[in-house]
Amino acid sequence: MVGSTEVFAPVGGRAVPLADVPDPVFSAGMVGHGAAVDPPHEVLEAVAPVSGKLLKLMPHAYIVMTPHGVGVLVHLGLDTVQLEGEGFTTHASQGDDVTAGELVITYDVPSVVAKGLNPIVPVVVMDEREAANIVASEAVFEGTQILSGAALFVANR
Repeated sequence: MVGSTEVFAPVGGRAVPLADVPDPVFSAGMVGHGAAVDPPHEVLEAVAPVSGKLLKLMPHAYIVMTPHGVGVLVHLGLDTVQLEGEGFTTHASQGDDVTAGELVITYDVPSVVAKGLNPIVPVVVMDEREAANIVASEAVFEGTQILSGAALFVANR
């Protein structure tokens, strides 16, 4: 299936290339390729980056699978799994159908930062091995501010 999937920013903040994320699992594209958003230190609403089914939902991360089989992972902060849900409030259930821009999780960035963790939000296409298939938006290249729901990158398959 050849097609392109527009992936939107799940939170607002400064758009950054995935290679700049200080975690090799993401920066080296081990999970997949995409981009990231460095969020402001405030409580944010993390939204679905694409429309589809909420394939996996954990307090600190979620995967939305599009009808075309493109799985997009949103990971709220680095090493945040160790918080066991503290600082995150889920507003959807695993298996739900969500629309791009729909609220999935409330993300308490200050509480994550207070625990000494990096709040950056990697957004990756699961199992995408070809970095060239991801076309980042201008904001990612320029490291500029991006609004929640703005185009973050396009995934070509």
